[in-house]
Amino acid sequence: MDRTEICDKKFEELFGGKRMPSDTDPEFMDILQKFIFGQVSQIGKLDNKMRELITITVLSCIQALPQLKAHVGACLHVGLSPIEIRETIYQCAPFIGFPRTLNSISTMNEVFKANNISLPLEDTTTITEDDRFEKGSDIQNSIYGDEIAQRYKDLPSGMGENLAKFLTELNFGDFYTRGGMDIKTRELLVLAILTTLGQTGPFKSHVIGNLKLGNSLETQCAVIMQAMPYCGIPFAFGSFNVIKQVVEEMKK
Repeated sequence: MDRTEICDKKFEELFGGKRMPSDTDPEFMDILQKFIFGQVSQIGKLDNKMRELITITVLSCIQALPQLKAHVGACLHVGLSPIEIRETIYQCAPFIGFPRTLNSISTMNEVFKANNISLPLEDTTTITEDDRFEKGSDIQNSIYGDEIAQRYKDLPSGMGENLAKFLTELNFGDFYTRGGMDIKTRELLVLAILTTLGQTGPFKSHVIGNLKLGNSLETQCAVIMQAMPYCGIPFAFGSFNVIKQVVEEMKK
């Protein structure tokens, strides 16, 4: 099949119908659709479910809410559960902040209501106030050790200690411990978040963390490639440069 045929097939798989030309900008829409669904969708071994989770992650980060609405619908169409979709968007909060995450949650819930999905969804919390630090620390240390605590220990007035504690409790305690999504998937989605935000600083640690969890470099590259049409090519280059660094260090 040529890329037009691939695009048409992929569009139907994701959205359950034929793609429609834009009334005002048919040329632009044709370029967009053929590139995303006719070319990028063929790179790597990601299935439709994982591609859509990456897509709604990036759209949440950039607050492209109309497009997020369409792709939450696509998530449901390809068989993702409402809880998997919710956990993907919740996972963005430590990285993009609560206000933008709330906007994305609101858009997600609009789609759920339109599909007669009862809200609130099942509670998947697995921690308590007493053990959120301990359980978060168990996950964090197994992947990253105490590098954050060591890096910021010299901040004045004990703020480095607070910073490290908040990271452990919020990111790894409140979110990574939740049911409905495994840690291996969460870490892949973090690559999409960091790529979209242009955060090449912490990206290397997460590449290594993904390798520890069994996510190959090929899979990680496919995640970046899937994010690229939505966040822009320069952001993808930033992440691929870090991947190259890791590859060169592994060779040595």
